[in-house]
Amino acid sequence: MTVEHTAVHHDDEDAHLASLGYTSDYKRDMSLWGNFSLGFTYLSPVVGVYSLFAFALATGGPPMIWAVVLAAVGQLLVALVFGEVVSQFPVSGGIYPWARRLWGRRWAWMAGWVYMIALVVTIASVSYGAGPFVAMVLGIEPSTNVTILCALALIALVTVLNFGGTELLAKVAFFGFAAELAGALVVGGWLLLTERHHGLGVLFDTHAVASSGSYLPAFLAAALIGVYLYYGFEACGDVAEEVKNPRVQIPKSMRMTIYIGCFASFFITLALVLAVPDFAAVISGKDADPVTTVLQDAFGTVGFRLVLAVVLISFFSCALSLQAAASRLIYAYARDHMMPASHLLSRFSARRAVPPYALLLAAAVPAVIIIGSKVSADALTKIVSFAALGIYLGFMMVVLAALRARLKGWVPSGKFTLGAWGMPVTAAAFTYQVLAAVNMAWPRTPDVPWYDNWIVVLSALLVIGVGLAYMSIAKPYLRKDTPHGDAVRQPDHV
Repeated sequence: MTVEHTAVHHDDEDAHLASLGYTSDYKRDMSLWGNFSLGFTYLSPVVGVYSLFAFALATGGPPMIWAVVLAAVGQLLVALVFGEVVSQFPVSGGIYPWARRLWGRRWAWMAGWVYMIALVVTIASVSYGAGPFVAMVLGIEPSTNVTILCALALIALVTVLNFGGTELLAKVAFFGFAAELAGALVVGGWLLLTERHHGLGVLFDTHAVASSGSYLPAFLAAALIGVYLYYGFEACGDVAEEVKNPRVQIPKSMRMTIYIGCFASFFITLALVLAVPDFAAVISGKDADPVTTVLQDAFGTVGFRLVLAVVLISFFSCALSLQAAASRLIYAYARDHMMPASHLLSRFSARRAVPPYALLLAAAVPAVIIIGSKVSADALTKIVSFAALGIYLGFMMVVLAALRARLKGWVPSGKFTLGAWGMPVTAAAFTYQVLAAVNMAWPRTPDVPWYDNWIVVLSALLVIGVGLAYMSIAKPYLRKDTPHGDAVRQPDHV
């Protein structure tokens, strides 16, 4: 594309953004591949699979692999709905501005609040989870202090890189994508060639994990590996004002994130399942870390550290993308005066083309959460338990708003639409979101105190309750009359 064509495209997108009530200081430096890489590294198949493989296999046996496929199909439906919305409303911040245009100010405030808390908690979770891998790569004995220091160092590093601006973010995200995908293919391919202990038939063998006679409860519990895998595609829309031709490119990059993420997740999960020598040892708890067992057997001490280095890159790029998404949401929130200290958080660095104080907040809050684990690791677990459900709740609020808007007459007018499939896809996406959220929140630890058994639900209620209280008292949604509820012809200003 020539410089003249690029300028025309940028002018067209800026004019469309102005028609939505915004002017942007961001630079449109992000290409399709950069945008896709941001979503892919946020989704991070390696981080998701390696973190939950042991739990899923022990709980549901080898058939748990099908949850990876089912969740991808469900989240693809959500990505299609998001694609329609962002194509019409390519505004940075994602969940918050989409909910604002589809429904109204209060709905948008709550969706943004829930999603923002979930994002900063997820940054803390991913950074903290990277600590043991750093220790193993460096040959250091993992400990609480080492994990905390490594997590804080990771947050500091991704913050510095995010301050480099959109172009650097896209380049680092693409490097993370390339390293993670190559690592998944090499590791998975080697395991399939040299460490395969089973035939494909084991993928349908439950190995008697069901204790009550029905396999469904075991499969639903194990299905959390899929449920936790496929969010991240929404980050493609969080940076909408930084993407070239966003009304076409972002819906496409969202779908690519699901397609390639599903392939990579299924491939590495398949390779690991077939390489596990003894399923009974995993199910009984004798082999509590089958991923490490398999990789050490397959690659030896030196090779194992190289694999861990790739895993560490995946954690790093995931944290980078998460922080970028969180900072754009915080900035979008503050730009509409929707949160305390909006005058500070809405400031923009023209030189770096990033919102500096929003970025610093997206670093400081996760850092405080991580440092707090020194006082109480149990408290960290309780805080982190909300993260995935919070993201799903944010998704659900946008999909429900889209469904409501359709019922009230909204006809998507972006460059990407589902046409006649719009209503059934939106309804199916909402159904999936509800079922997945219920599965995440379902209590499965009857032997612990009731409040621990219901911790996911309780943490969600706490976040929502605090948000409702602040919204009712401070009424932040009334501070600026940015357009809202205008997706349908007759706006319903909630």
